[in-house]
Amino acid sequence: MKPVPFEYCRPDTLAEALALLAERRSEAALLAGGMSLGPMLNLRIVRPKSVIDISRLPDLDGIAVRADRLITGATVIQAEALASPVIRDALPLLALALPWVGHFQTRNSGTLGGSVAHADPSAEIPLCLVVADATVVLRSARRERRIPARDFFTGALSTVRREDEMVVALEWPRAPADAGHAFEEIAQRHGDFAIAAAACSLTLDGSGRIATLALGLGGVEDRPIAIDTAAFIGRPADGETARAIAGSIEESIDPMEDHAASANYRRALARVLVERIVPRAAGAARSARKGAA
Repeated sequence: MKPVPFEYCRPDTLAEALALLAERRSEAALLAGGMSLGPMLNLRIVRPKSVIDISRLPDLDGIAVRADRLITGATVIQAEALASPVIRDALPLLALALPWVGHFQTRNSGTLGGSVAHADPSAEIPLCLVVADATVVLRSARRERRIPARDFFTGALSTVRREDEMVVALEWPRAPADAGHAFEEIAQRHGDFAIAAAACSLTLDGSGRIATLALGLGGVEDRPIAIDTAAFIGRPADGETARAIAGSIEESIDPMEDHAASANYRRALARVLVERIVPRAAGAARSARKGAA
């Protein structure tokens, strides 16, 4: 099957792209890497009258360090992000997650911003964005908005982005040097959509107890979710605490059910993943502390 006929537009500047989007709104689709939009066009799941190609726009493909934040442009290619020493240093959680994103062929075209805008519940980059408490930068011809990632996703393939807006950048807080991180997912095959994924970042206090803990799940509910971990701050960073966190999550989440897995299976996977990654992140934090000493 092939797409329905559409007008292909390749603007030379961001201003031109935003003007086209303001004019055509819901009748337009934005093309960055095309790893999601391409198949959806071919299957006629989406039928835009115009496709606006933003893949070659200047100023959207950069990675910049600014004070305590890292800015990644919307069209940064996933493979380039994976190879970036800046991301490995400032965003270790994203660096750990990127090898799980599709296959190397898709990572050579897929973009960070495209994954976030597409908002697949199983996608790894949106999950990292939520766990890192990062910000999505949206721009229209009229204004710019900054939306916390935890407020950006509203459901499967659904976000707060308006018809005339484009994701132009992602703003990530830089990870503390003594933080530990872990990421893992379970899929039918490596590179397939995750049935469940978990991401964790934590720091330890002087006595080796949990000082900060950011934890999230993807592929379980209809959007990436951040877990409330306040009750576990100050607890020992050990397997018993990890099991307690996993038990609390199992009771609080509302997993979706589809052809890949039942709700109960996703609930069980979430528990297993959390029991694995929290001790792993704690071990990484201990190693980071020793390396800095």
